[in-house]
Amino acid sequence: MGLTGFLIKAIGISLSGVMAPGAVTTAAIAQGARRRWAGVLMAVGHGIVEIPLIFFIMFGLGVLFQAGWFRIVVGLFGGAFLIWMGVGMLRDKGADDSPSGRTADAGPLMTGLILSIGNPYFLLWWATVGLNLALEARHLGWLAFVLFALVHWLCDLIWLTILSFGSFHGTSVLGPRSQRIVLQICGIALVLFGIHFIYRAIEILRSA
Repeated sequence: MGLTGFLIKAIGISLSGVMAPGAVTTAAIAQGARRRWAGVLMAVGHGIVEIPLIFFIMFGLGVLFQAGWFRIVVGLFGGAFLIWMGVGMLRDKGADDSPSGRTADAGPLMTGLILSIGNPYFLLWWATVGLNLALEARHLGWLAFVLFALVHWLCDLIWLTILSFGSFHGTSVLGPRSQRIVLQICGIALVLFGIHFIYRAIEILRSA
């Protein structure tokens, strides 16, 4: 397969992971309810973790992500952060954008960064599917590898921007009440994702 064919395949596989419903999607919608371009900052935070990660897995780091103890630590950390964030949204009263009105809001950039570090499914994806793509890119040469990393991150950037932009304009048109509803729904979803992360970590611990 040539470079063009590989990049087309990489885009398709990347989008299937990027667009899958999950904690990052939920956070982008919630952050977007307040900030039109929150998705851009989330993608930057995500990229701060992901771009170096793509290069590191070439040196065997992908094996670390499959280790039970590592998945336990990541699951507990990520789950706790999601619950903290979700509870903050449930306590949020709505349109006030002052510091007191942003309970448990880490900001879009830090949210993107922390949800990347603390998401066991993100790390597991890179230890399996992502690793295979990275190895194939490396086989095609360093240009293919760099383009793969860039294209994958652009998929994140475009999708998260669409989510936050759509959320912002949707809640702006429908008014403050809709913003509160979006935050409440996203808050509940993040708490449930957090509980699931912690539950999976405990399951791994029990089976160890």
